[in-house]
Amino acid sequence: MRRFDLLCVGEALVDFLPRERGPMRAVRHFAVTSGGAPANVAIGAARLGARVAFTGVVGEDEFGHFLRDALEAEGIDCGGLRHTRECKTGLSFIALDEAGERSFDFYGAPSADMLLDERDVDVERIAAARILHCGSNTLLLPAGAEATQRMVEAARASGAAISIDPNLRLHRWSDHALLQRLLAGLVAGADVVKVAQEEAAFVTGHEAPEDAARALVDRGVGLAVVTRGAAGAIWARAGDRGAVAAPRVEAVDSTGAGDGFMAGLLVRLAAESRGGLRPGEVPAARLEEHLAFACRVGAAVVTRLGAVAGLPRAGDPLP
Repeated sequence: MRRFDLLCVGEALVDFLPRERGPMRAVRHFAVTSGGAPANVAIGAARLGARVAFTGVVGEDEFGHFLRDALEAEGIDCGGLRHTRECKTGLSFIALDEAGERSFDFYGAPSADMLLDERDVDVERIAAARILHCGSNTLLLPAGAEATQRMVEAARASGAAISIDPNLRLHRWSDHALLQRLLAGLVAGADVVKVAQEEAAFVTGHEAPEDAARALVDRGVGLAVVTRGAAGAIWARAGDRGAVAAPRVEAVDSTGAGDGFMAGLLVRLAAESRGGLRPGEVPAARLEEHLAFACRVGAAVVTRLGAVAGLPRAGDPLP
């Protein structure tokens, strides 16, 4: 019995959003909200009506409990969210330029979100999900990398689909070659892999979106997607490929646009899973409808400040 449409694994962080634009040193006021790419995807999918669970680690501190409260308030099952006293909850301070492009300053090295380990590998919980979604930030420490790989293997054994969004934070890595090796193992054979255009060369060795998508398919990926911001997305599968456009919107803040895209796409793919279809089997015309929907969700996110405020709910008008 698949109790969850989606199980998101990885970092839940506290985002400090700037109340004014400019370099970090010039910001005087911040608003506090939940963040972390897998947590953002979880919230986005839950708002769109999916049954969502979350697995990760936060501190046994006020910020950790703030994050649990925020996720549970969205209806997300947080039975896999572990609190630790080993490290504090991770904090992310964000600055925005005049075009809405963001820069980050992370606090906590290590922070609690990096401490995923074998205690967090719950095979029954994974088997209860239609899709397992994770990124690369749980790979930072050896215990987290092993736990992530074990979760992927458990998902594969249970028949769940595997979704990967690397969401690279290269400043956290001293050994980029190690990250590339770990990513190669993580994405190989995954059902869905999404990379942002600026990540494509690092992940695949190809800068051109079309070449990057094909390279992922050559690694056994069922559906490869390269997002291109306002230009939409390129997709490829074995035997077919295409592109979808993104709607034009007035961008306020680009933070979390890719997470909104993934939430929209995974909600649609979970519905296909209920009908017995994996991402590589969805008819191309219907797949492009799902990808266009994902672009619209991502576009909605950039119209508001932060990664969460613009995530739509089921039935909300979309760009």
